[in-house]
Amino acid sequence: MKLQKHYTQKGKKYPKYEVVIPKDVVKDSGFKEGDELEATATKGEIKLKKK
Repeated sequence: MKLQKHYTQKGKKYPKYEVVIPKDVVKDSGFKEGDELEATATKGEIKLKKK
């Protein structure tokens, strides 16, 4: 996986970041398309969980 940086096109220009998560990882997590996720971060790690 790679962390990708994109800039917004509308209004004030600011960066946003994107990660593509492999299909099998999403399936194993139990997440479904449209789920609201919450992210927490510590040094060297980002955790996602359902809101």
